[in-house]
Amino acid sequence: MVEKLFDEFAALPQIEAIALGGSRAGEVYDKKSDYDVYLYCTSAIEEDVRLCILEKYCSFMEIGNHFWEYEDNCVLKNGIDIDILYRDLDSFAENVASVVEQYQACNGYTTCMWHNLKTCKIIYDRDGRLQAVKDRFSMPYPKQLKENIISKNMKLISDAMPAYPLQIAKAVERKDLVSIGHRTAAFMESYFDIIWAMNELTHPGEKRLVSLCKKQCSVLPANFEENINQLYADLFTDLDSVGEDVARIICELKKVISGRQIDVIRNDNHS
Repeated sequence: MVEKLFDEFAALPQIEAIALGGSRAGEVYDKKSDYDVYLYCTSAIEEDVRLCILEKYCSFMEIGNHFWEYEDNCVLKNGIDIDILYRDLDSFAENVASVVEQYQACNGYTTCMWHNLKTCKIIYDRDGRLQAVKDRFSMPYPKQLKENIISKNMKLISDAMPAYPLQIAKAVERKDLVSIGHRTAAFMESYFDIIWAMNELTHPGEKRLVSLCKKQCSVLPANFEENINQLYADLFTDLDSVGEDVARIICELKKVISGRQIDVIRNDNHS
């Protein structure tokens, strides 16, 4: 079913490349894993044209959503979700270049698009341009990028006036649960951006971060998982301890970054 869908899209003159991302692009997925499909287009494809193709294979369709990227969110007739994202290849390459070649750090998730490019499975590549972009950014993790990500995000989680711990503390004092959750999420976004950069690995996104870090990262702060679990447990049971939990996470991270940490977790696969 999916192969036939890809074939129909590939026949459109606007489509220059199709890539499969997410778990379906690798080896670790199951029958319930959804499809993340990226269509690289030279010009817009009319919605009625897409609908005509998709309705052959999908039982439910939302056409033209634009919450993050421009996309069609559908359910295949076999019950599996499929997200189809429409991109301009040149703009996408410029976005990746700003990170990989110009070393621009973000407030969390800095290298996600680079990760998406590196790990995607090319299904169709009319002129070989997507493969050329993939080859262009197949390089070692830039040291300057690593330094910039760590520097920018450490300021956000610890050192700057508007750093998240201070915002979390104010929210806790006010018993503002929504703000506590919002600022804690932002804190963790920057925290994990530092973890991936510290290990010179691209950021895989927002899912299964603790388990992926334990599997892939050679260096992690001491009590990495335990400290994160304690923070989230206290968010629901003991707000007065949240500040201490955040401070403990920052302290262990700083020990690793400064090189003074002795009790560093090193996974057997990487030691």
